[in-house]
Formats: sequence, C-alpha cells, structure tokens
Amino acid sequence: MISRVEAPPHLTTDRQAQRYNDIRELLPDPDHPTPLVRVNRVAAGTTLYLKLEWLNPFGSIKDRTAVYLLDGLQARGELGDRELVEASSGNTAIALAALAALNGTKLTVTIPEGVPEEKKVVLRMLGAEVWETPDDLCPVDHPKDGAIALARSLAAGQGGVRYVMPNQYENPDNVAAHYETTGPEIWRQTEGRVRAFFAGFGTCGTITGVGRYLKEQDPTIKIVAIEPQQGHRLPGLKSFGEAKQPGILDWSVIDDVVRVDDPAAYDMTKRLWREEALMVGPSTGAIVHAAAGYGLDPDEVAVGVSPDSGLKYTSYFAELLGEEGLPQL
Repeated sequence: MISRVEAPPHLTTDRQAQRYNDIRELLPDPDHPTPLVRVNRVAAGTTLYLKLEWLNPFGSIKDRTAVYLLDGLQARGELGDRELVEASSGNTAIALAALAALNGTKLTVTIPEGVPEEKKVVLRMLGAEVWETPDDLCPVDHPKDGAIALARSLAAGQGGVRYVMPNQYENPDNVAAHYETTGPEIWRQTEGRVRAFFAGFGTCGTITGVGRYLKEQDPTIKIVAIEPQQGHRLPGLKSFGEAKQPGILDWSVIDDVVRVDDPAAYDMTKRLWREEALMVGPSTGAIVHAAAGYGLDPDEVAVGVSPDSGLKYTSYFAELLGEEGLPQL
C-alpha cells in the first residue's frame, strides 16, 4: 500500500516574519512604512532624513499612486474589461505595469522622449506597450506635455470604449495616496518633530497630499517644492515654464519653491552615492541640494523624498562619469 502525502497548507502572510503570499502585500502603509534614513555628510549642519521610496516593491514612490489609481477605477466601475493608457516619465508606468500584469490587464504607456532607456526596458519586460512621444506633439506653450496629449487622445478614441486613463495629473486618488499613507508615515516616524518637508514638482500628488496632511497636524511645518530648470534632464520633475501645472496641485499647502539646475542636481546625486552610499536617482539629488542649502536650523528635523533608485539611470550616469574623465561604464 502506497501512503499518500498531502500537500502542506499555504503559509499565512506574516509581516513580522517578512512572509508574503502576494507582492502587493509589500506596499507600505502607516503601520509598515518605508524607511527614513538620515543624511550625515552631504547636508552637514542639518537634521535631514530621506524617505527611501525606492524600497517599495516596484521601485518608486509611484507604487503608492498606482495602487490608489487602480483601486479608484475599479471602485467606480470605470475599468471593467478596458485597457489602461497612461502618460508617465516611467515610475508610475512601471508600478501600473506590474499591477496590471497581476490583474491580467493590458497597459499602453506614452512616455516622453529622453526618458532613460532602462525604464523603457523595464516597462516592456512587464508587458506594457510603450509609445515614445516627441515633445512637439503638444502646443507651443506646453512643449513638454506631448505624452499627456497622446494618452488623452488614445483614451478618447473609439468612443472611450477601449481605453481608460487613470490620469495621475488630474486624479485626486493620487493625492489621497500620499495624504493617507506617506504623510502619516512621516509624522509618526519623526514623532511629530518634522519641521520641513521637501519634494519635487511632478504630478504633484506627493507634495499636495503630504503637505495637506502635515499642515493639518501643524500649520507651521514648511512645505518646500523643488522645480527644475527648463530643458532639464531630471525625469519625474516638471518645470512649469514648459509644462502645464497639474490640476491636483494645491498651492495653499506650499510655502516656498526652490529652483535647481541639472549640474547641481547631478553633483549632489554623485555625492549621495559616494559619501552616503545611497544609490538614488537624480531627482533625489535635486531635492537634497535644495534642502542642504535652505538654511535649516540644525535642531529642526527635515524630511526629503527620495523617489527612486539610480539603477534606472545608469545610461545617464555613464555620461556623467565620462565627463569627469573616468572610464565609461
């Protein structure tokens, strides 16, 4: 007689044991936040912490946005059997592509020209259809919004039957993601001592959502936005001299705007790698440059967002290394 061995039951998810049955269970929340790490050398004389959003499961702060965008579409009955189409400089698209793959949903991404090749490869590996979009598709007054214009055109085509566009630039679910998760996490992690918060102008979901939450806890907390130069090479950030302001931007929560040019942002990015061993992307460099030079009181706790990892920008960094006379990667 042959004895039959029964298959063992599934192990249950246990966050304390770091055991999960679905990659989505790694998404952060106020009880299980992404880390805050102090910047010790490149911002000497300040108490600056970075919120390491590249430790999210799909690699950026946009993981939070993507899950809220999809949940909102599904709750309103707008997704159904339709395909997704979204304009993105990469990070939101990557998170949407990962979630869409899990749901069996097709995703088309319209992406601005100049986005690092690494992001396009990641998107295609996740099964997304990638449409690289020239800037001149858009009106002259908003020359950097071609990808958004194309995504909207696709969403409106065929009577709006084939595609639905989450539209992160106009969708309040983007703000809710950060009001309900990122903001409370920062407040708890700093024990309510945060005095300044730094984030870039992009879709503006982060700075609006976090800013609104922190201002409700203490209206004297400074919310500082970072804006790049026109013609910049800092994916994920927007200069409003060449791009339309997102509809979800709430100026009432912003106290100041610091403008950072590319050389300063890339120099600080390089320093973060070499002096802090923080392998961040160039938007983090811009944010840290702004915070380090802001004149913060050494006793004031400040928090900056580190939206993504530098591993998506190695082609950019190869050029940077070449310029300083080091071997090309």
